[in-house]
Amino acid sequence: MNTKVEVQDGDQIRLSVTVDAAEVDDRIKKAYKDFAFKYNFPGFRRGRAPRPVIDNALGAEAVRASVTEGLVQECYPLAVDESGIYPLGQPDFEDSEALVEAGKPFTFSAKTSVKPQFELTGYEPVSISLPGEEATEEEVQLQIDALREHYYTMEDAPASATIEEGGFADLAMTALDDKGEPVESLATERRFYALGSGVFPQEFDSALIGMKQGDKKGIDLEFKGLYTAGLASVAGQTDSIHFDIEVKAVKEKALPEVTEEWAVETCGFESLDDLKARITESVTQNKKGVLPQLKEAECLGELGKRLEGEIPAALVAAAETDLLQNFYRQLQGQGIALDSYLRQQGITVEQFREDVRKQAEDITRQDLALDAWARHKGMAATDEDLAEEFAKSGAEDPAKLEEQWRANGRLHILREGILRSRAVKDVMDTAIVTEPNAAPKPAKAKKADPQETPKKAKAAKAAPGTEGAEEAAPDPKAAKEAPARKASSKPKAKAAADTKADTKADA
Repeated sequence: MNTKVEVQDGDQIRLSVTVDAAEVDDRIKKAYKDFAFKYNFPGFRRGRAPRPVIDNALGAEAVRASVTEGLVQECYPLAVDESGIYPLGQPDFEDSEALVEAGKPFTFSAKTSVKPQFELTGYEPVSISLPGEEATEEEVQLQIDALREHYYTMEDAPASATIEEGGFADLAMTALDDKGEPVESLATERRFYALGSGVFPQEFDSALIGMKQGDKKGIDLEFKGLYTAGLASVAGQTDSIHFDIEVKAVKEKALPEVTEEWAVETCGFESLDDLKARITESVTQNKKGVLPQLKEAECLGELGKRLEGEIPAALVAAAETDLLQNFYRQLQGQGIALDSYLRQQGITVEQFREDVRKQAEDITRQDLALDAWARHKGMAATDEDLAEEFAKSGAEDPAKLEEQWRANGRLHILREGILRSRAVKDVMDTAIVTEPNAAPKPAKAKKADPQETPKKAKAAKAAPGTEGAEEAAPDPKAAKEAPARKASSKPKAKAAADTKADTKADA
């Protein structure tokens, strides 16, 4: 089989494939034998019908058409891999009516779009700024403050204080339904209430803002089928509620002082120094765990800025589809509905889709920049590299799996993944990293999130977040990985027939 690539307009190419006459004759011979066994021809034992009989019964061009279709389907994926192109979308086969002929080579051509090649404005090492691995005093203090928040108490604010948005108050209240009848379940001589808690509607909270101790007010709420947790007892029984409210006290949070006694008696540490030391150690360990990933993100972000040209919309759309599919699988795996996730995050569907679209643009830009970097550095993915990837896939027969991928035209996806992975490593290894307020030096890590609460080794009560990361709803941003790091770029131990050459988009 010989292949030839001709560049057309834009990102279009014509891939021509020629199969020699001997291969054509072998396939025709095998096809006649298969047809002879497949069909029953009167007067002949199964498998014994001669060619003229088969042609007469099935049509003179039936066998040739079958051989032609088989050749095109099998040889096109092989030609794609052999020519080193990365096709986008489905090919448009030319001269589709042409059929193989015995004793003659067969040539077919296909037009297809291929992934465009871009250049960077420069190939020198990227420069990024990252803090060091060790915990800073500010980061430790943030964790101590988070611990204090867990042990707050509520105290009466001064009598002149007013209720603010998100504030707290002790309220006395009575309630009447739309018939003027008292609603005993909502009446109370004194109850603690937190604005923004969702117990009562936003209209109720808004009416409280600005009130102070001793103030009284009537609040009317109208609703039709929409009830918050605090109104569940009257669901379906009334279309409105009239509240008479009196503010008994405006409340405010009182955070504990950071003392030896608090560290020992309340938090369960051996001493205040022990608390600080353990937090420092925890923050440092957390930073060391996340810095490599964050350094990669910084390097890729800087490299993506160097890409010259406008990225194709089709590639961005493919990346967006891939992100959404991966994200939905994460949600399903955790048993979370999309609308529930959006409510938890406080975002709309439109905001969610826009965020995913921007991520897709970033991923595509960074992927194309990695391609340019690998090409400029002369990186190559050899057959030995491919074999190694299949050997690491966990398949019972890696060689067979590789042949399946080759037959389905998927090897170019794996080659791309290998090259991008190497490009990422090279960009990170050569990056020039500076720490804030420090002289430039080769970096070992990247920025940590100072909001992350440390893991507490010893405590009587656990502060929120101090026992390690809890399993959270998946973040679409987690899908943001270079293709070499993607599952789709890795061979899977399953039949390749179920995984046709879908172009990648992994995160």
